[in-house]
Amino acid sequence: MKFTAAGDLLIQRSLPVDGHYDGFARVRDFICQGDFRFANIEGTVHQYECPPSEESGGSWLCITPDILDSIKAFGFNMYALANNHSLDYSFEGVAKSLEYTRRAGLKTAGTGMTLSEASEPVYLDTRSGRMALIAATSTFKRYAMAGAQSAQMMGRPGVNGIRIQETFLVTPEEMDALKRIAEGTAINAYRDIIRKEGYLPQLAADTFEFGTLMFKMSDKTGRQSSVNEQDMKRVEKAIFDARLQADAIVVSLHAHEISGTSKETPDYFIQEFARRSIDAGAHAVVGHGPHLLRPIEIYKGRPIFYSLGDFILQNENILRGPEQFFTTYGLTSRDTMHDLFATRSAQFTRGLQTEPKMFEALIPYWEMNQGKLTRLLLMPVELGFGQPRSRNGWPRFEPHKGILQRVAAMSEAFGTRIEIRDGIGEVVLDQ
Repeated sequence: MKFTAAGDLLIQRSLPVDGHYDGFARVRDFICQGDFRFANIEGTVHQYECPPSEESGGSWLCITPDILDSIKAFGFNMYALANNHSLDYSFEGVAKSLEYTRRAGLKTAGTGMTLSEASEPVYLDTRSGRMALIAATSTFKRYAMAGAQSAQMMGRPGVNGIRIQETFLVTPEEMDALKRIAEGTAINAYRDIIRKEGYLPQLAADTFEFGTLMFKMSDKTGRQSSVNEQDMKRVEKAIFDARLQADAIVVSLHAHEISGTSKETPDYFIQEFARRSIDAGAHAVVGHGPHLLRPIEIYKGRPIFYSLGDFILQNENILRGPEQFFTTYGLTSRDTMHDLFATRSAQFTRGLQTEPKMFEALIPYWEMNQGKLTRLLLMPVELGFGQPRSRNGWPRFEPHKGILQRVAAMSEAFGTRIEIRDGIGEVVLDQ
């Protein structure tokens, strides 16, 4: 069974009119080696007929339906829609994204009109077998979580959300200091009242809430994160269901969260989520979200890609935005998008467009036999860092900028070795 995958398609404009650009063919041909060919669509799909949400995933992203032809030109045949931009245009944006992608013949997972629809596997019949995709996101606004339909209520459109249990560890002395600050500022006053009224759960003896942050007594200072058990069980149930129907199961997770102080380091709960997905029967976990590359792990003979980076990055090609997008930066919608991006980026001196590593990505190609990984190749791509906004954002094969060397170095901590030949990486597998 053959697979390829890419990270985020943060796309806001179409390919050139002939469907090609310099370097397009080699990238497309590498992708098309797979029978299962995955990518994440970063944004909502509509024609601006949906009202914007009060908040966004960072920018209000709208992919007009004609751009879907450019996405399809790369050869992808399975897509995730679950990410922090899925509700940029509210519940109507979810519904329209599903409508337009289905009309274009795209198979998508991760969002739906109910939680059941958002979390269910989507299937693809290929020459080598039947494939299943389950997609989720851990980076989302609270209102973006899809709602379950019940015997008494309809469901709610949204994402297959993975919530996080986060706890900060502090010493007894630090805990005492927190309690003194909380008492002096009354930061917990209202929550203490409604907890007594039964609207919040009681706290364990060794824990303390400071506002909405949870602290726990420990012998050393630190931080823990774990996946919400209810959400993990829902993904495991979907994997179990897919095991009856499919020969191979891929789980996609959109996650920005970090452990430590580097964007390259996946949070602890992400590692837990990925490994538990494989324990439940998934054949691969494909991560994306933080706009850069993260390590690769081979767990029980199956690949985990913690982030493949942005396959397309056009976040300053957005054509229009709601009033609150402008007022965030002291502007109004009478100003231009040029004004907005110049202000947000301090005259184009900061942000994603100024970081070369945000323009670097991988396309993995892997083969599996009897559920075990037998081959894993890595194509490094670069998206045109430093080019004008009118031309950058498109992926090209790039063997000379140290992309593979950087991924190899960060993957060593996960026990993964990568050899490089003719600009392509190959993961060394245990025989």
